[in-house]
Amino acid sequence: MTANRSGHRYRLRVYYEDTDAGGIVYHANYLRFAERARTEALRQAGIPHALLVEAFNRMFVVRRAEVDYAQPARVDEELVVVTTPIAVGGASLVLRQDVQGLDGASRVVLTVRLACVSVDGTRPARMPPLWRDGLRGMMAEDDVPDQEFG
Repeated sequence: MTANRSGHRYRLRVYYEDTDAGGIVYHANYLRFAERARTEALRQAGIPHALLVEAFNRMFVVRRAEVDYAQPARVDEELVVVTTPIAVGGASLVLRQDVQGLDGASRVVLTVRLACVSVDGTRPARMPPLWRDGLRGMMAEDDVPDQEFG
C-alpha cells in the first residue's frame, strides 16, 4: 500500500469466494474491494475511521456510488485499487477509485460520494480539519479546489 499525490494504491488478489460460477469477480464485490481500499487510504493518510468515531463522534457513510465496469477481473488475478479524492468539502467528499489489473488497465472505475455524519447517522457533520487536510493532501495538484463545496 502506497500513497502519493496521484492517489493511494491498495493491492489485493481475487479469491474464488469473490467470483461467480465462471471465475469472474461478482459485480457487487468491487464495492467491497473499494471499501477496503478507502479504509486503508485513510489509515495511510493518518486519519483512520476509528479515530474519527472515537475522538469526534463522526463517521463517513456512502451517499452515492457510480460503478463503470470496463473489463472483468478473474480468480487469482492481482488487482490494484487506486483511490484519489477529487473533491473535498466541509461535510462530504468525492473519491475516484480505479480497480486496475497489474497491467494498468482499468477493470472497474467507481466514483463514490461520502458524507460525514454524526455516529447515530441522524445529521451531517463537518469533517475535522485534520481529515479535510489529509484528504486534500492525497489529491492530484490539478484537482485541489480554490474553495470548498458543500
